[in-house]
Amino acid sequence: MKTRVPQDGILLENRQQAALASCGTSARAIHDAILVEALRLHNLGLSLALDYGAGTGELAAKLVQERLFEEVHAVDLVPYPGASSDGICWHFADLNEPLNDLETRFDVIFAVEVIEHLENPRALAREWFRLLKPGGWIVCSTPNNETWRSIASLIFRGCYVAFGPLNYPAHITPLLSVDLQRVFKEAGFEAIDFKYTNHGALPCLTRRTWQSISGGLLRGQRFSDNVIAIGRKPTNGE
Repeated sequence: MKTRVPQDGILLENRQQAALASCGTSARAIHDAILVEALRLHNLGLSLALDYGAGTGELAAKLVQERLFEEVHAVDLVPYPGASSDGICWHFADLNEPLNDLETRFDVIFAVEVIEHLENPRALAREWFRLLKPGGWIVCSTPNNETWRSIASLIFRGCYVAFGPLNYPAHITPLLSVDLQRVFKEAGFEAIDFKYTNHGALPCLTRRTWQSISGGLLRGQRFSDNVIAIGRKPTNGE
């Protein structure tokens, strides 16, 4: 099944170029942390998952391989070269727009490193809420702009470390944890929680991590390159 991609000329072309600039992949540390959450949700008996902004489908493929969900769907704007397809139901659509052709309601939506690529996080959260079944979960990761490294970048370079010139136009929407909390709450989500990848590069020495120099003791918000926001749609949600 494929959803329709709106043909909006230059706007759509720019979005496609920005999507391809990201290469459709995420760091292993992010996927490892997401899979911990996927296992937890699997243990709750949830069966239908959507990889939202799936890129090359690497995460969706892992969900299939680990048999964490009975059915795995994936959606993105463009079909990336080498995208995995085995056992995945793919859809293609502009994620800046509502997925009106996607009628399935999901138990879990994974949105890994996608919200920072899109233009309107509040509209996005409302779309996730709509696509979830009552009692369903959203698991969303994004660059953590509250690390010491990112704060230093903001002070000395005028931008968060993941939102500099080399990341543009792929990364356009930086969010803090307070922003994510507000966005999720305003969309109707409850049980909002935050996790961290506990993998963070050192300022100016990006091949080394806080964890490697501290024996793993430096963890959490100030020392993790990525944050994972989790929320649940109320069981009486429509």
